[in-house]
Amino acid sequence: MARPKHSSFEKHKVVAENRRARFDYHIDEVFEAGIALTGTEVKSLRFGEGSIAESYAEIRNGEAWLVNANIPEFSHGNRFNHEPKRPRKLLLNAREISRLHGSVERKGMTLVPLSVYFNPRGRAKVELALARGKNTADKRQTIKERDWKREKARAMREHG
Repeated sequence: MARPKHSSFEKHKVVAENRRARFDYHIDEVFEAGIALTGTEVKSLRFGEGSIAESYAEIRNGEAWLVNANIPEFSHGNRFNHEPKRPRKLLLNAREISRLHGSVERKGMTLVPLSVYFNPRGRAKVELALARGKNTADKRQTIKERDWKREKARAMREHG
C-alpha cells in the first residue's frame, strides 16, 4: 500500500521557483514528481543553481518529461559533466501520468513546474501543476486583488 501524501509537500530546501506561473495560470491541481538526474546535476542543484522559469512538462510515449529546465554545469565537474537544458524524466505513477495526459489532451490544460526542491529525505522533487492559462482580464483582476491586499495591510498597520 502506498504512503499517504500530504496536501502540501514537505519542502526542505527550495532550489528553484517559478513565481510567474501563479500569475499566468489558474492552478487546478498540484502533483509531486521525482526527477531522474545525473550526479553533477544533483551537485549543481545542491549549490542552489537552477532555473525553471521557461520550462514546462509534457507527456511523451507514456512518460512525463521536464523540458527546458536549466541546471547549469557543475563548476568542479570534469568531462562527464551534464548538458544544462536537456529534457529530464519525471518520476510519476502510471495512473498519474495517464490522468495528466487525459487532462492535457481533453481539457486543453498545461503542465507547469512550480518549484524544484529537496524533500526531507534528500531527494530532488518537482512540484508540478495542472493549469489553465489566464487571459489579460484575469491578470488585471489578480493585480487589483494583490494591490488591495497590500493597501488593506498598510491601513491595518497604521490604524491598529
